[in-house]
Amino acid sequence: MAAEIVNPRSDSSADRTMDSNTGNSAEGAPEEPFDPAFALHRGGKMAIEATVPVRDKDDLSLAYTPGVAKVCSAIAEQPDLVNDYTWKSNVVAVVTDGTAVLGLGDIGPEASLPVMEGKAILFKQFGGVDAVPIALATTDVDEIIETVVRLGPSFGGVNLEDISAPRCFEIERRLQEELDIPVFHDDQHGTAVVTLAALRNAAKLTGRTLGDLRAVISGAGAAGVAIAKFLLAAGLGDVAVADRKGIVSRDREDLTDVKRELAEITNRAGLTGSLETALVGADVFIGVSGGTVPEPAVASMAPQSFVFAMANPNPEVHPDVAHKYAAVVATGRSDYPNQINNVLAFPGIFAGALQVRASRITEGMKIAAANALADVVGDALAADYVIPSPFDERVAPAVTAAVAAAARAEGVARR
Repeated sequence: MAAEIVNPRSDSSADRTMDSNTGNSAEGAPEEPFDPAFALHRGGKMAIEATVPVRDKDDLSLAYTPGVAKVCSAIAEQPDLVNDYTWKSNVVAVVTDGTAVLGLGDIGPEASLPVMEGKAILFKQFGGVDAVPIALATTDVDEIIETVVRLGPSFGGVNLEDISAPRCFEIERRLQEELDIPVFHDDQHGTAVVTLAALRNAAKLTGRTLGDLRAVISGAGAAGVAIAKFLLAAGLGDVAVADRKGIVSRDREDLTDVKRELAEITNRAGLTGSLETALVGADVFIGVSGGTVPEPAVASMAPQSFVFAMANPNPEVHPDVAHKYAAVVATGRSDYPNQINNVLAFPGIFAGALQVRASRITEGMKIAAANALADVVGDALAADYVIPSPFDERVAPAVTAAVAAAARAEGVARR
């Protein structure tokens, strides 16, 4: 079975008046403005289709009983055959509890489903990977872990999505320990991979290396923590992370366990105080928090700086302001150049991991993905082109191949 990318609408939907707030039919009500978002989502954004025909009794006897019994018995004797004779090896569970959905926050599992469906069709569109949205009616860490572990036999990988920090860190860590399939929290690692790729190219464009750069990250949630760790692992010179109370530093007594660990490995310069303080002389700003950075703080950054303001829909630094001072500007929006978009990473990362039946996704696999993504830009590198478009057909194959090769090199591939 495979996820089919469809835009389901009832046959008569075009003839009905839609409520602009709910998308419900409003027969007899005054006509409301047409809202294409509700029209597109009506009936959901995906469906399930068969990959084999069932045209007659012979097909039925092979697809179901009695033929299916032979396959079941073979898998019972050799469990690894499940990857050859079911969809398991090419399907990912997209799991959420609805507590940190896009810019909407804690809206619950039902309200999160349109996003999870969207994630699933992106898996299929950009990576050729089937995905199933699973929204859980619990926010308890132990219950989430127990549920996903019990679902494990049906899937080749788990993509954790829109689960709030700091719970998301423990959930991912424990699932990685308990499952022998890739578990990947895209809000953390997908963002980090694409950020590293763009930063590598920005450094190359200005004649520098990662080791030459000092970065400041606004936001110490899932994305901010993961980006900081990942950039340091890739060789970044230094990074300071700021939350609502200022720079995450060893002298602060109000840090969570996650932030305390972060303070031990970041901020080698020993900075204290506000985000604005950290930006003085900084080479890179990375925004994953929302809010607004004052223009004087942007102006205080080092010459040839980079501003990656990724909050949606309103970047922390408006591109018009950033361009006054920065050599390279990136956002999370599709209507500006250099969009830092997770869809550049997660489909290819999972496709590569599933291709070799990897037991997990390693740091080396993520770095390989970032390098492959950066290399797609090639000789076309420019200030407004440090990262490729999600619609560049070279992206997914390049990331898939790099991740598969890295999995084999790191000994986590099983074929």
